[in-house]
Amino acid sequence: MKRVIFNQKGGVGKTSITCNLAAISAWKGFKTLVIDLDIQGNSSEYLIGAQFRDLEDNAADFFKQKLSLFGKSKEAADCIYETEFENLYLMPSHPELAVIERELETRHKIYKLRDALNKLQAEYEHIYIDTPPALNFYSRSALIAADALLIPFDCDSFSQGALMGLMETVEEIREDHNENLKLEGIVVNQFQAQATLPTQLIESMKQNGLPIFAQYLSSSVKMKESRSRQSPMIHFAPSHKLTQQLLCLHDSLGGTNSASAALTA
Repeated sequence: MKRVIFNQKGGVGKTSITCNLAAISAWKGFKTLVIDLDIQGNSSEYLIGAQFRDLEDNAADFFKQKLSLFGKSKEAADCIYETEFENLYLMPSHPELAVIERELETRHKIYKLRDALNKLQAEYEHIYIDTPPALNFYSRSALIAADALLIPFDCDSFSQGALMGLMETVEEIREDHNENLKLEGIVVNQFQAQATLPTQLIESMKQNGLPIFAQYLSSSVKMKESRSRQSPMIHFAPSHKLTQQLLCLHDSLGGTNSASAALTA
């Protein structure tokens, strides 16, 4: 299963959700790969630390060789590293992704990630793709390559407006490039049960027929601590409330050997 975590709005928890769901997948025994396509490299830093920028092979190297201008050929498998967590692997980001983006786009390399991940599926049971907070070459490549889409939503009115635009984008991608792309659901993140606005926004979304996961993720300083320690919640604080919420969310995803009900309507 190939999942992309995407929202055009920044600060909604893409990296936290990507890395923690992937870490839970690996902890449960699935061989799991994280692809970091965000130029900021937050998922890479979360999982292996700031030294990811110094690694010889990375996501930028994978895309560069598709331009046939940069020396020896590299396959996607050459750009993947084992993390310290059992069963969890990473294709790290690199700032050079920004440099080569325009040429990749003008030379129509939008399907190269899809082709590479189709091959990697033979080795990795679950693949999670972290994306930039923008609809650019890399996020489009991920949407074209993925089987399923998770959309983080952080319960403010600006997020709701961005969400409706994103739904149109998903339909366009599905129609033009990837008819099998499934919107698996919207992940309510940084939820505060005592506040009125989040509940109102969620109810409005349900009334509009949007698929929302039944398990909401609470706001917690533990997540920030987890990221600073470079240790996903399942390892950093396994008994914490947020960790249990993440476990419930993971088990509601398709292909995780769970019979849980995934969505509310």
